[in-house]
Amino acid sequence: RRQRRVNTGLLLLLYEFYQVGLHNIPFVTLGVLILNIFLFLNPVRPLDEVCISVNEVSYKGSWQYLLLHPVHHLNNWHLCCNMIFMLWMGILLERKIKSLWFAYIIAVFSVLVRVVYMMLEFLLMGILNDPMREMNCGLGVLFALKVLNDYYNPVEVSSALGFWVSSKFACWVELVAIYLISSRTSFTEHLTGILVGLMYIMGPLKKIMEACAGI
Repeated sequence: RRQRRVNTGLLLLLYEFYQVGLHNIPFVTLGVLILNIFLFLNPVRPLDEVCISVNEVSYKGSWQYLLLHPVHHLNNWHLCCNMIFMLWMGILLERKIKSLWFAYIIAVFSVLVRVVYMMLEFLLMGILNDPMREMNCGLGVLFALKVLNDYYNPVEVSSALGFWVSSKFACWVELVAIYLISSRTSFTEHLTGILVGLMYIMGPLKKIMEACAGI
């Protein structure tokens, strides 16, 4: 039964690739998709061992998980939904900002989102007096990419889970809607992605990355 579920999710994902056409997918985006699929089928570590949390990274010193966690998924449907989202965000962004810079953004965001996530969880742990928050796992790179896509490919309105809203608020609407639909989804992890995206388009992050690239 598990094998059938895996096959179903992967078949839907492959069908989406077929619909788009591999020749229409920029090579960095395609590489990210292939890497995620490969590591889903051949994980380096079990998912519970690559959890990004305050407990794992700050207290146990498992900093290598900053690199492993982004390419691990809960199940085939998690992989399918994320990779379809990545497919379309990647096509739009990579064509707009070019492959080298897009790869640079993916690399920086993959680490930075998790660092900011742990900082937020540590802060909330103190404010809410909730020690269990140090065990929460986080992700959020896709939300950061969505913020960038709205910036680089502006439109007046966009679809947020089937509802048409102003592009300025689409990420925030999706953030709340996803949390309401699935209470198991971490609100903080998706909020972190939005914050990192805003740090890039409105804050100093883009200039810092440009300076580092120049060096």
